[in-house]
Amino acid sequence: MTLGEILSILVGGLVVGALGRLSVPGRDPMPLWLTVLIGIVGSIAGGMVAISLGWGVGGIFVLSVLAATFIVIAFRLFVFKRPLTGPGARG
Repeated sequence: MTLGEILSILVGGLVVGALGRLSVPGRDPMPLWLTVLIGIVGSIAGGMVAISLGWGVGGIFVLSVLAATFIVIAFRLFVFKRPLTGPGARG
């Protein structure tokens, strides 16, 4: 694996992870490395589903962001122990 491939994976993970975090309202105090990790995991999960369904590149991107969004939601619910809506969501 070359340095260019590694950088493209990290930048792609950052973009997908950032879009996943932006799609969930409220504040999520996560470090940058966790955003990249969520984006990479979301890209892998969404990419596998999109490829198995026979979707193209656009489908892979959309499902990657959707998977990253679900990971951010799960992270907020199970790690931060905060609800998605209501007064406790801002905490």
